[in-house]
Amino acid sequence: MAQAGTLDIRNLSKQYRVQGEPLSVLDAISLSIEPGEFVSIVGSSGCGKSTLLRLIIGLEGDYKGEILLDGQHVVGTSLDRGIVFQEHRLFPWLTVEQNIAVGVLNAPGSDAAKKRAVQEHIALVGLKGFETAYPHQLSGGMSQRVAIARALVNRPEVLLLDEPFGALDALTRGHLQQELERIWRTEGITAILVTHDVEEAVVLGDRVIVMQPRPGRIKRIVDVPLARSRDRGAAAFMAIKDDVLSEFGGVPPLEAINPSIVLQRDISDWHFSR
Repeated sequence: MAQAGTLDIRNLSKQYRVQGEPLSVLDAISLSIEPGEFVSIVGSSGCGKSTLLRLIIGLEGDYKGEILLDGQHVVGTSLDRGIVFQEHRLFPWLTVEQNIAVGVLNAPGSDAAKKRAVQEHIALVGLKGFETAYPHQLSGGMSQRVAIARALVNRPEVLLLDEPFGALDALTRGHLQQELERIWRTEGITAILVTHDVEEAVVLGDRVIVMQPRPGRIKRIVDVPLARSRDRGAAAFMAIKDDVLSEFGGVPPLEAINPSIVLQRDISDWHFSR
């Protein structure tokens, strides 16, 4: 089981320069996430959710404020933070086993220990029997399972998830939400999920962080004190979901968002070396 990390974000602000002018993307974000907690982040497009993940993973260092993992400042990317994207980003010329093994290339330990970890995580995500399959032979949901295994195989302290099921059909999405909860509980890891799906946020999160845009700020934090696994049709679940949805009543439409910021976010290079 991985060691769960404590994440502290203190007065975090971030600006980009657009056409030579400073444009604030995040403003005074402060958030503490406990070891083993699952936190969901929701907000309209352009509110800085993905930028926040970029800063936590260590892809950018030009910001104001502090990001601390177990009391240590986050500097650059590290094996102690894993990430899963909306697109699985598997290497098409590698098998399932080989794609997951990429996650331990730079990790300490013997080859035998790494091979054992890969096999354990293939089993963890329910892909035993598909070790030698290639990405083109997998469904979208199976490919995302491989991506999750790859992010977890080096046993990071924090798992970051950026719309991991956004490209999947509703049936597959619901099934993988259940699987992600099972994997998170098995690994005992700290998890942060960015999603546009409020129901998904409430299904998975211990807390739901509601962000407001331009610049991105934390508008409200909603606790989800429901037993797992959660019944989406229960009155208590629906009440929390409706409570979160009520925060979006005054959100401007997508076309009102500054297109420069949306474009800059969408074309950002998410690739990083581990």
